Amino acid sequence: MFEELNGNGLLIHHWDTDGLCSAKLILEHLKDKKIINVTPTLGNYYLTEEELNKYSKYDFVIISDMSLPEENVLCLAENAKVMIFDHHLGKIIKDVFHHNPIIKGENPDLFPSASWIVNEFLGNDINLFAVLGIVGDHEQKIKNNKFFSKKIDDFCKENNLTFEDLHKMVYLLDTNYKIGDKESVEQAPHLLLKIQNGEEILNNEKLNKNLNNLNSEINKILGIPAEKIDDIVFKKIDTSYNIISTITRRLAWDSGKNTLVINTGFFDDKDQIYMRSKKDATSIIKRGKELGFKCGGKKEVLGAIVPKDKTNMFIEEIILFLENKKGG
Repeated sequence: MFEELNGNGLLIHHWDTDGLCSAKLILEHLKDKKIINVTPTLGNYYLTEEELNKYSKYDFVIISDMSLPEENVLCLAENAKVMIFDHHLGKIIKDVFHHNPIIKGENPDLFPSASWIVNEFLGNDINLFAVLGIVGDHEQKIKNNKFFSKKIDDFCKENNLTFEDLHKMVYLLDTNYKIGDKESVEQAPHLLLKIQNGEEILNNEKLNKNLNNLNSEINKILGIPAEKIDDIVFKKIDTSYNIISTITRRLAWDSGKNTLVINTGFFDDKDQIYMRSKKDATSIIKRGKELGFKCGGKKEVLGAIVPKDKTNMFIEEIILFLENKKGG
């Protein structure tokens, strides 16, 4: 499949550890191709008109760890051969090469990250980058997955690492996007191409400085008690850092409850909404898209970017969904 790619190529990847690691694996495999990597505007799960126009000049486009809107993908496919490697919910885009086992009905527990899907597709042995993507997307909860918990434990023993080491590497790699440094996000896959082992991530001075600043902001936010709406943990935050997923994850895992967070401080004219649910989020993700919002997620997660004047309306729908009064 990859051998059919010719000319100038573009790799569009997510900004988190899973996106960075899957990008690294693809770039490594395509080292003989002319290809550059980019991430969308941080916080956007779609491409702007400006980005679409800029990216229309490439002969092939690979999308990794992002469920871009179908209209974005089809626009890119007008001038380029498009390949997608992903594990998010959505629908199959038939006009391009779309490798996503989950939307084809496979068990999500067997495909926990884009990095794992890419690594398997490439026929690689298990390696640090395939594993980091998994830990990045699931953190401690991957220990509940018996199949991958054993694989990660075995990998750690063979490489003199601990799960905590992997966890720390993820936190460090995620700092670039969380502080809003898009340039460093796009440089990160090339940094990963050069490293010899995880110690080089753990000891990276810039990433550690980022992490200290972020931890200070996260702890400040978490120190303010969240609201309770019936059995839902609800929190409104106002920060320029892209940490809504981290805040939501911490609240959800600490409480064991459905969790809903709004960040009013990342965009000037839009709000970020993030939900972690104990029920299948497919229907509420679909509803968000029907309403015209930039919306996506996985089985237990919804992430959305909503115009500020529509936020309260969508929050009410999400609460009804979580209360089993609507959808799902």
